[in-house]
Amino acid sequence: MKIEDYELLLKLNEVGTIRGTAKLILISQPAVTQRLKYMEDYFGEKIFIRTSKQLMPTPSGEIILDFAKNIVEQENELKTQLEKSSNEVQGTLSIACSSLISQRFLPAILGKYTAQFPKVTIDLVTGISEDIRRDYKNYHVSIIRGDKLKDSNCIRLFSDPLYIFDTEDFPKDIIKERPLISFKSDDSMHEQVDNWLYYHQEHIKPLKMMTVDQIETCKQFMKQGIGMAVLPESVSDSMKEEYPHVPLKLNGKPVTRDTWICYQEGVRHLPQVEHFINTLTNTKYL
Repeated sequence: MKIEDYELLLKLNEVGTIRGTAKLILISQPAVTQRLKYMEDYFGEKIFIRTSKQLMPTPSGEIILDFAKNIVEQENELKTQLEKSSNEVQGTLSIACSSLISQRFLPAILGKYTAQFPKVTIDLVTGISEDIRRDYKNYHVSIIRGDKLKDSNCIRLFSDPLYIFDTEDFPKDIIKERPLISFKSDDSMHEQVDNWLYYHQEHIKPLKMMTVDQIETCKQFMKQGIGMAVLPESVSDSMKEEYPHVPLKLNGKPVTRDTWICYQEGVRHLPQVEHFINTLTNTKYL
């Protein structure tokens, strides 16, 4: 049995379906089924029972899964100890990063980092902050937007003011009625926008809501005059010079999206993590 086999068992138990697991780890469904059969033949026990909705561990499967968890944890602990003992900056750096940050800032940051530490292997996952919060313990560092993680050490990288843009002016004497275009983000972003709209309903009234997948799509829709869009300053580029806009404020204070780097206690003892955190904190974002 290889360490990858034990990791696959744990992932199957976590996801609950062969199809979902195959999609997540980017291999074919038949390949996952074949590897599971090999492991059941190896142990001579049925590990999972397939129901109509999910995989359920058998009593023997639960024992095997506990064993697999211990094996994977011991393997990771061994790698960590070896990385700590090395004088050269190397090993794996696992990062979970907000999609916006990964598109706007991370390429340049990683380019600088990998040029300085070429022997470090980067393990990167990107997505919305809400998804990263669920699995943050699987990564050395998590770069998220909104609220910081409660059970981690967190450093605020920057505060990102929000603006509402449109191709049409924002009149002060009449209610502006226009479609509002939003992009896929975590709930805290939508709550901030909804809260601001509630307190400014005498000035701005969205006629309908349109949701697109990416922030860049949202920007392009707005530029074509399809509707208004709330965008953070970090992705607005020169838009404040080209399009009518209003800064989002409540009680005279800007409405912002904070960006945080979060990590578990002790992880900065790893040289590759310490250097990456230093690179992030020494970067100018806005």
